[in-house]
Amino acid sequence: MEENCIYEKVEKETKEIIKKYAKDKSQLIGILNDVQEKYGYIPKQAQIVISKELKMPMAEIYGVITFYSRFTLAPKGKYNIAICLGTACFVKGSQKLLDRAKERLNIEPGQVTQDGKFSIDEVRCVGACGLAPVFMVNDEVYGNATVKQLDEVIDKYMKE
Repeated sequence: MEENCIYEKVEKETKEIIKKYAKDKSQLIGILNDVQEKYGYIPKQAQIVISKELKMPMAEIYGVITFYSRFTLAPKGKYNIAICLGTACFVKGSQKLLDRAKERLNIEPGQVTQDGKFSIDEVRCVGACGLAPVFMVNDEVYGNATVKQLDEVIDKYMKE
């Protein structure tokens, strides 16, 4: 019963978002962006609603979601740690940051801790190559990062 309420809520809210875009197929990325902003990811129920309302195949919507790294199909933790593995960051040791985050949180990239507090993502570039290596927690960028700094940041968020 509760699951139906959740589906109905997502359906209603997604239809409101689509209405804002006048059910215009060419606005799919804007619609997906708004859905992701609302939920932190793009739920399957929202994809179904978008497909019906815009009269687009689910496969096309899924293709757009998976093409753009900004979109995600799974919920993220309250604190999403994104570690840059782009060339500049990788050369300067970002793999050590990733290894430490996995060890500390006991999860792999793309996973969420059981308490829902943390998730880890590997990203290819955050546009801060001059600060390499870089990691981010949500929208906050940490440059010239060290394993010690990563530990301190994780400790800070664990206390919250």
